[in-house]
Amino acid sequence: QFRYEKSGELTGLMRVRSFCLADSHIICQKEQANGELNTVLDLIEYIAGILGYKPGENFRYRLSLGDRSDNKKYYKDDVAWDAAEDILRQVLIQRKANFYEALNEAAFYGPKIDIQMKNVAGKEDTAFTVQYDFVMPKRFHLTFIDKDGKEKEPIVIHRSSIGAIERTMAFLIEHYAGAFPVWISPVQAMVIPISDLHLEYARKVEAELKAMDIRVQVDDRNERMNQKVRDAQMDKIPYMLVIGDREMAEGKVAVRLRTGEQLPAMLLGEFKTFIE
Repeated sequence: QFRYEKSGELTGLMRVRSFCLADSHIICQKEQANGELNTVLDLIEYIAGILGYKPGENFRYRLSLGDRSDNKKYYKDDVAWDAAEDILRQVLIQRKANFYEALNEAAFYGPKIDIQMKNVAGKEDTAFTVQYDFVMPKRFHLTFIDKDGKEKEPIVIHRSSIGAIERTMAFLIEHYAGAFPVWISPVQAMVIPISDLHLEYARKVEAELKAMDIRVQVDDRNERMNQKVRDAQMDKIPYMLVIGDREMAEGKVAVRLRTGEQLPAMLLGEFKTFIE
């Protein structure tokens, strides 16, 4: 998607003019809204949990409401607004969610539930959102035949599962301060040969680990081993695999963590099992 943000509002990956949004639209009966909204929030909380976020600790919910007096910004239908806002409110209450209400933050076509996270500057930004839409079905003339054979108008639930990828990446960078969990680290292991004599074996280790689907690189710079280890720690790479005479003779790697902890030498198969 593209959004012409003002230059002063652009902020790193947090607010950009071009972004990729994981979006979906659920068309359902009004009576199904409660169940569908809960399913969507289950999905969002599941994904947030996978990324390492905890409700109440890392994020909270915002019930974003419309302003009945603002007919330019919001679609005029007080009854529909009241019903939609009440449905979203009841869902959050039933879930015992940590939420607050904010006037004038809704979309023009209906209220929404926003998942709010704080950035490093202390400002809250929306990470994921769920929107209740009672306007688009009217504009697109969406109808269905109910169980009594009567034609009725559905509602649309807009939902984002993982949010805008760029903003989600920004939240992850700040949340982990660059020290990502192994599974999302761009480089999971750095192979560090102590000298050029160990470079050939280091390349062999790299090839075998890549065959195991491990993201790995070799630091073949003409630098001291301690400097290579320090640089890898500064880059917050989870594992450093140091290779010297003993490791080459035994077919193993000496494992260091980015915390500085030294682990016993292990075979490559053991290392793969260790990091999974």
